[in-house]
Amino acid sequence: MDAKELIARRIAMELREGSLVNLGIGLPTLVSHYLPPGLDVSFQTENGLIGVEPLPEEGAEDEYLSDAGGRFIGAVPGAASFDSCFSFGLIRGGHLDVTVLGGLQVDERGQLANWTIPGRMIPGMGGAMDLVTGARRVIVAMTHAAKGEPKIVRRCSLPLTSVRRVDLLVTDMAVIAPTERGLELRERAPGIGVEQILAATEARLIVPDDVAEMKLSA
Repeated sequence: MDAKELIARRIAMELREGSLVNLGIGLPTLVSHYLPPGLDVSFQTENGLIGVEPLPEEGAEDEYLSDAGGRFIGAVPGAASFDSCFSFGLIRGGHLDVTVLGGLQVDERGQLANWTIPGRMIPGMGGAMDLVTGARRVIVAMTHAAKGEPKIVRRCSLPLTSVRRVDLLVTDMAVIAPTERGLELRERAPGIGVEQILAATEARLIVPDDVAEMKLSA
């Protein structure tokens, strides 16, 4: 199992029956592939669809169905489409149960930077700021480090997406919960020890006496 699949599988275990869930661009889109059997979740894409599903097979692409990143998607029977105004009304109005977003950095305050790296050309912020501010629960999906540099840091050096504290961080090494006390280490990935996690993390972690192994299936 590669890092992205591990992260997506673990986040899928966080979703609850009847939830309305937004999946961000990239790694978060994989979460929809690993839902526990029988779990009824509605996925929303910010460019205007509730009822997103992965494409059933290659060749089933429809030029009118894509997510916010331009990736082809499928639509379940009964899916609802709408314009961006309605979509962002859902987001800003607090009607999303969960958003799953990628991350560049998360710091000890639980604040997320995920929308830009200064000096690099980007098409725009997209919906990241609205999603982090408006969703009831924010889960960050990202690798623990990039090119040997920690992504869980004392303070974000990249521009913040929102001042809100995110609710959960899932990496290829650990599950971490940002709290008022700081970042709490909740779980470790299979085959990964606590000392390895601490060595790969710049931020200070609150470590309980017993850190459970990640649960990756129901």
